[in-house]
Amino acid sequence: MMAAAARFQQSLADALSGFSAVYRREMVAYLTTPLAYVFVAAFLLALGVFTWEVGDFFNTGRADLSPFFAWHPWLFVVFLPALAMRLWADERANGTEELLLSLPMGLPGIILGKLAAAWTVTLAALVLTLPMWLTVNYLGPADNAAIALTYIVSALMAGGYIAVGLAISALTRSQVSAFVLSVVIAFLFTAAGLPVVLSGVADTFGTEFADGVARLSFLTQFEAAQRGVIEWRSILYFTAFIGVWTALAALWASRTRG
Repeated sequence: MMAAAARFQQSLADALSGFSAVYRREMVAYLTTPLAYVFVAAFLLALGVFTWEVGDFFNTGRADLSPFFAWHPWLFVVFLPALAMRLWADERANGTEELLLSLPMGLPGIILGKLAAAWTVTLAALVLTLPMWLTVNYLGPADNAAIALTYIVSALMAGGYIAVGLAISALTRSQVSAFVLSVVIAFLFTAAGLPVVLSGVADTFGTEFADGVARLSFLTQFEAAQRGVIEWRSILYFTAFIGVWTALAALWASRTRG
């Protein structure tokens, strides 16, 4: 029994070997090029405009961040594929893919290192939005527990969008193709929760099928968090979604190693 556990631990360590090295490499790549800085600046600017202007925050008469969080999925659809499109397609473009896969590192560790680096940049962008939270508390009493919960679920949801971008980047050879395909897929998983979409699906395929489509939508899974309610099915959904697309990324990246 102990021998089996030891073998499992060793297998896991071998699979994840290279995680820290790849993570550091990707973070250096983000921080020594304009990409991360442009992403963070553009994301914060867009989120501010949509929250304060389009969301008409100051006329809602409520001290909460509903107009702020409502735009997260839609901005993630565009910005996170742009952040993730280079993660593997860039290796192919620079001719470093075969070299990377030939190193004595586990492919899962390589994939997770890349995912974690893009996720870290995204989390940094979310942290920089905390002044909005402070502003809400300045304007009136806010439900800070609900806001904190929504931040956490938003961060988890962001991982789903990044995982899609990583997988498509591993599938294609062009960053542009990876970006476009990732945006399309991310949009489908987001827009599937819109009432107009669900109404059309229900009319065509029936209510039960529409309910199934709704459960696959990021909007539906994020809705409970926006109400300040934690639903474990949403946590499980986003976790499973990240797992599936990360596995696809490893599968598609392994074609070269094979």
